[in-house]
Amino acid sequence: MKASIERSALLKAMSRAQSVVERRNTIPILANVLIEAEGETVNFRATDLDIEVIDKSPAMVEQAGATTVPAHMLHEIVRKLPDGAMVSLSDDGTSGRMEITAGRSHFSLATLPREDFPVMASSEYECNFSAKAPVLRRLFDKAKFAISTEETRYYLNGVYMHASQGADGLVLRCVATDGHRLARVDADLPVGAEELPGVIVPRKTVAELGKLLGDDEASIAVSVSETKIRFATPEITLTSKVIDGTFPDYTRVIPTNNTKRLEVDAAEFARAVDRVSTVSSERSRAVKLSLDEDRLVLSVNAPDSGAAEEELAVAYGDEHLEIGFNAKYLLEIANQVDRENAVFMFNSSGDPTLMREGNDDSAIYVVMPMRV
Repeated sequence: MKASIERSALLKAMSRAQSVVERRNTIPILANVLIEAEGETVNFRATDLDIEVIDKSPAMVEQAGATTVPAHMLHEIVRKLPDGAMVSLSDDGTSGRMEITAGRSHFSLATLPREDFPVMASSEYECNFSAKAPVLRRLFDKAKFAISTEETRYYLNGVYMHASQGADGLVLRCVATDGHRLARVDADLPVGAEELPGVIVPRKTVAELGKLLGDDEASIAVSVSETKIRFATPEITLTSKVIDGTFPDYTRVIPTNNTKRLEVDAAEFARAVDRVSTVSSERSRAVKLSLDEDRLVLSVNAPDSGAAEEELAVAYGDEHLEIGFNAKYLLEIANQVDRENAVFMFNSSGDPTLMREGNDDSAIYVVMPMRV
């Protein structure tokens, strides 16, 4: 194999590859990236057996071929090369080494046989549709903060993507919850997604997907089966196993009869929560909301460290209410708001609270209160 590739294109491909590759590997080949040169492109393929990413980069291929080299090492080498350099990759297939040359720099990396590299079996995808990158980015970005990190409830360790019934017809919906807070985000259902089976997209896949959705003009081809999901652009293909489990019936925890309405400037509210929670004990991080007519007082009382209080002018016309929340959860939810105002719907100090952006129901959040 012999190919020349521009340093920036190689760095972009290797950045994606090395983020999929686990740093600690008991199987040596999984620490490697498979490099395949053919025609006018070089493919970089990396996997951890649950996720596989393939990146196609334009290159000058003098001799077609394939080999595998350590992903993190190659990424570090390319990162340290000067910008604008042309990088030559060559492997004669007999020495067990790949030579990397750029200007006066020369490196030699140990290779492993390409035959040993595990390629994810292609699945029969029963549902195929395409969606604009900003649509998918919004769905996953707004939901992912609520993904559970508790390994015992593995079926909550991802974002549940499915077709569902919205207020105005069918929607493409992403839901995540960890039992303390919940995010439900809707978008118009793309053509072809009507038969979408509900799948739980793992946390790591959601993180990798974020790197694929940066281009606002990109259209992403999405293919879904019972066991796998694939997101593809002409340059990058990300394939992942989905979590084998049943996502709980989230509709039961979304309150429908909360009548006490608070409207507040979202950014101002987030800053105030952040300020008062500075004195709270790390363990509970409890912040109390005291509501009276058009007035909200945020307070924290941590006997071992101090107390804090801040008052905000808000729109609230119901009876007096005192309710406590984990400051971290409140902050994360407030930070999801793209519009100016956040609307909180309360029932009582012991019931879940609903939050949305203004009058927009396409993204709603639920947060459980805590005793303060």
